[in-house]
Amino acid sequence: MVAVMRRRHPLSPTAGRPGRPGRPRSAAADTAILEATRAALVELGWSGLSMSDVATRAGVAKTTLYRRWPGKNELVVDAVAVLFDELELPDRGSLAADVEGVVRQFAALLERPEAKTALMAVVAESTRDEALRARIGASIVERQKRLVLEGRARAQARGELPEAPEGGPPGAGSAVDDLVFDVIAGAVVHRALVSGRPVDTEWVRRFTALLLGGLGAAGD
Repeated sequence: MVAVMRRRHPLSPTAGRPGRPGRPRSAAADTAILEATRAALVELGWSGLSMSDVATRAGVAKTTLYRRWPGKNELVVDAVAVLFDELELPDRGSLAADVEGVVRQFAALLERPEAKTALMAVVAESTRDEALRARIGASIVERQKRLVLEGRARAQARGELPEAPEGGPPGAGSAVDDLVFDVIAGAVVHRALVSGRPVDTEWVRRFTALLLGGLGAAGD
């Protein structure tokens, strides 16, 4: 399993919110609450999880919990989002190596019971809840597109990808970044969680070849 640094992303659930007067918000309490939420999901599932149970598991008052998250949807999405914020894109020397590295990190994250259960729970529930789907998009999907942006910029600096042409169609670069993210995330989630098949070295190599080189390269 690829080791990843545990860090708080600048756009994590507790960052950037206006502070309330009085006692400062406790990062330790935030961590305890999010960990308790993931543990409750693994044990009880979405329908069994309650704000009261999370507060008890985290050792905080329910008022403390509700000051931070107004309801279960927001709480669970943020509990998932902080796991994905652990993903990073170290410079491995080439675009192919960078892609392979982040795919392995993502697959390793999905092997963790708390990540797998929480992600599947919020995705399933979001099919019936448009507001929840929007929150997943903002808190998880949009935040993790940073990996695609970092990878593209690094590959351009190495000369592996052309620089974006000036005066191109508005939003063209963003649309490609969105597509690359969808392809990577969709393929890994389907392989690991839907098909239940291993994201092993050979699969990662072939997937990366397909992503970067097209159908002809995938069979090499």
